[in-house]
Amino acid sequence: MSRLERVTKETTIVADVRLGTGVSNVVIGDRFLAHMVETLARYSGLDIDIEANGDLRHHLVEDVAIVLAQALKEELPDGIARFGSSLIPMDEALVQAAIDVGGRPYYVGKIPSKLYTHFLHSFANNLDATLHVKVMRGEDRHHVVEAAIKATGMALRQALVPAEGVFSTKGVVQQERLD
Repeated sequence: MSRLERVTKETTIVADVRLGTGVSNVVIGDRFLAHMVETLARYSGLDIDIEANGDLRHHLVEDVAIVLAQALKEELPDGIARFGSSLIPMDEALVQAAIDVGGRPYYVGKIPSKLYTHFLHSFANNLDATLHVKVMRGEDRHHVVEAAIKATGMALRQALVPAEGVFSTKGVVQQERLD
């Protein structure tokens, strides 16, 4: 289990993230953000306990993404599949996500909410993952954002399963901090 606390002048967040079954306990004053964190937990198979509050919605959304990603990064086991992709329909919305949890932070994608585009960007960068999100169709902003979170979660679920062998021509990358 990886328990992180992040305290700034703008937000206070305490989160536990672990590989599990998708169970969540989310206490966040922003109901839509809480719903998206619960959705991410369920679709990714991560167990997430989080309490968060902040001064502005933007700060809260960004910092929650940062903490979730950093806590998950500490929990990543060796020998995972690393790659995952998912195509999720939600009513009129259709969104695709592809992820590589291989240590190279990069985000490409635009959803019809600058705030949740920023959430996914912050999540990918702090997880050191490459994440591509493509909105194929959708008119209801809520449906598109939720489908993007679901697709990201399902792709992440695939990437986190144990794998035989290493899916990289580099082989196993060994890196150590020499302080």
